[in-house]
Amino acid sequence: MASNAIGLLQQEIRACTTCALHLPFPPRPIFQFSAKSRILICGQAPGCVVHEGGVPFDDKSGERLREWLGVDRVQFYNEEVFAIVPMGFCFPGKEGSGDAPPRGECAPQWHARVFAAMPEVRLTVLIGQYAIGHYLHRTKARNLTETVRHFAEYLPDHFPIVHPSPLNFRWQSRNPWFEAEVVPALKEHVERAMR
Repeated sequence: MASNAIGLLQQEIRACTTCALHLPFPPRPIFQFSAKSRILICGQAPGCVVHEGGVPFDDKSGERLREWLGVDRVQFYNEEVFAIVPMGFCFPGKEGSGDAPPRGECAPQWHARVFAAMPEVRLTVLIGQYAIGHYLHRTKARNLTETVRHFAEYLPDHFPIVHPSPLNFRWQSRNPWFEAEVVPALKEHVERAMR
C-alpha cells in the first residue's frame, strides 16, 4: 500500500466515531503502523493514561512490555519496526478494578484493512485474553495461562503473552516460568524479526 493510502487509512481511523456513545470520553483512536512495520503488537485497548497522552503503551505497562521485548523506546516507537494495533483503539472506560474490555466493534471494522496494509509483518505478539481469544480462538488452550505456556505452538506467526499490566503481578508470581522461559524466547523472536 502506498504511503498516501496508509495516511488516508490512518486519517479514517482517527476520525472514527463508531463507539462514541459507549465511551467515557470523546473517541481518541491510538495506534501506530506503517507499510514497513515488521512486528505487530496487538493488545487490548489504551488505558486512561495513554488516552490522555495519545501515545500507545506510554505507561507502566509499556515499560514492562519493552523490557519483555528487549527493546528501548526509540526502537519501540519506530513504526517501521513496530506496529501497535489494539483490539480497541479507544479507552473503553473502567470496569471493576481495571479497564473495561475493548469495544467489540473496533477489530472487525479496522483490523483486516490495517493488517493488509502491513505486508512486511514477520511476528504478531498477541497480548492478553482479548487478542488471544480473537486470533487464536480455534487453537488456543483451555485458558490464557496454558496458551501462553505453550507459546511455541503458535510460532512462527503468533506469540501469545499475558498483559504487562502491574495488576498482573500475582499471576506472574504464581507462574515464574513466564519470566524464565517465555520472556527470553520472546526477546529472541523479536530480535530475529527486527533483523
